[in-house]
Amino acid sequence: MRLYDAHNHLQDERFHFAALPGRAALPRRPISLDDLIAEAARAGVERMVVNGSCEEDWPLVLKLAQTYPQVLPSFGCHPWHLHERTPDWQRILVEFLDRVSSAVGEIGLDRWKPDLRYDGQEEAFVWQLRLAAERNLPVSIHCLQAWGRLHELLRATPRPERGFLLHSFGGPKEMVQPLAKLGAYFSVPGYLMHERKARQREAFRCVPLDRLLIETDAPDQLLPESHIRFSLSDSAGQPINHPANLAAIYEFMATAREMPLESFAQRIEENFLRLFRI
Repeated sequence: MRLYDAHNHLQDERFHFAALPGRAALPRRPISLDDLIAEAARAGVERMVVNGSCEEDWPLVLKLAQTYPQVLPSFGCHPWHLHERTPDWQRILVEFLDRVSSAVGEIGLDRWKPDLRYDGQEEAFVWQLRLAAERNLPVSIHCLQAWGRLHELLRATPRPERGFLLHSFGGPKEMVQPLAKLGAYFSVPGYLMHERKARQREAFRCVPLDRLLIETDAPDQLLPESHIRFSLSDSAGQPINHPANLAAIYEFMATAREMPLESFAQRIEENFLRLFRI
């Protein structure tokens, strides 16, 4: 069974100092990125979209794509990092997109994060969305507490013909159909497996099956402890999400959609390749 991770951040520095949990009196055991990706491959992960968030990490994403065939790179300027942009960020982004087959993202709008300025977010988002549309590249979109405005901008702005991904969709179920009509795909993270996320799970039950994708968002969005099969921690000993946990999310969502796992995985594969075949 082939599994596809629609969104993660394998370039995150937490992976560079990651370790497996120790046992009894034994210390934590460092794990290399080679071993981490090999472990994900043994768990069935066929491809993963690794999303850059800022100019600083775009070279890391590129190197991962050049090193590991499982990695599909994506380059974009995340709203959390807009304040870090250089005057040449748009030219540099285009250069990365020209160097390798890739997607655009992670981009988006965020009215949730405390002390984050909203000024400039829409302009950066629209410019990057237009860039993706001009090249018909898949684009991964982050949105928190800005769903109405995102819908307005998507309606008013050229979009990639192939569609776009709403990563870790957390909007209301009433917006699923309007966004799907604009070309949206919706990806489910393992974090939605927590009991307190019942509202978000209900929204995913409304997602058309041909627009559903699965993601880890690793190293973030940890699964409930009872579902974690691959434990990992950062340099401070804090738990982080292992991309090999993707299989557990597949199984959870297949059950939620009342489908056999193999059939569910086949539909996700078709959706992933439709959106991300570059």
